Amino acid sequence: MSARPNLIAGGVISGAVLTLAALSLVWVPHDVTALNIAERLRPPGGPYLLGTDQLGRDMLAMLMVGARSSIAVALVAVGIGMGAGVPLGLMAAATRGGWLDEIVMRMNDLIFAFPALVIAILITAILGPSALNAILAIGIFNIPVFARVTRGAALGLWTLDYIRAAELAGKGRARISTEHVLPNIANLLIVQATIQFSLGILAEAGLSYVGLGAQPPTPSWGRMLAEAQTMIYTAPRLAILPGLAIVLTVLGLNLLGDGLRDALDPRLRRAAR
Repeated sequence: MSARPNLIAGGVISGAVLTLAALSLVWVPHDVTALNIAERLRPPGGPYLLGTDQLGRDMLAMLMVGARSSIAVALVAVGIGMGAGVPLGLMAAATRGGWLDEIVMRMNDLIFAFPALVIAILITAILGPSALNAILAIGIFNIPVFARVTRGAALGLWTLDYIRAAELAGKGRARISTEHVLPNIANLLIVQATIQFSLGILAEAGLSYVGLGAQPPTPSWGRMLAEAQTMIYTAPRLAILPGLAIVLTVLGLNLLGDGLRDALDPRLRRAAR
């Protein structure tokens, strides 16, 4: 298989972000919860590679821990979406127009009617703002996405001869879905998970920006942007750095998803030969 620039570039960018996030679990240059007003707004250089913010916190350490927070929220939210959405999509496709299919699709339409931000506001009004509530909001919004993708891909397989042969052999719909349908749409679900992961990063940043995500003192890229608003003319790097981190992470994941789609799609593989 020939080299795929999107896959390579996306893998490098995503790998770098994941490495920094993983590294923050065991080491950061400075304590992100320690305030040092004497060192506030220090320019990049010396012991502070990317400088300090308005409270004297190290920007590099904030970005590293913020990456961990954003990735953890997005990853768990995608897991919730896949864990609930894929089985629902498989069941809906297996019934092919039955009452279960209708119920699943109408429930999906209901969830799609409320963006993740609105769902987060509703959850926050009941439980209060936190990273857990952001995970619930993004995860709930991901469920209909995976359900629709799974159902759409699975419906095309239920008309194929090998599926009909499995039915004639006495296999039930649930067994056919897990043994024959799911393995053949796994590549599509992997690509969709990558895309939803990048959207989860954006959603988490948006929720944190309006105060519905991770709460202080846990750093978050979205909240770093919100806190930098008043310093945009005095120290623009306070907004540029977390904004650039979000852009690069989302770009890397989108490139990775695009590269995986090209690599895993058998039609595209044949065309590249």
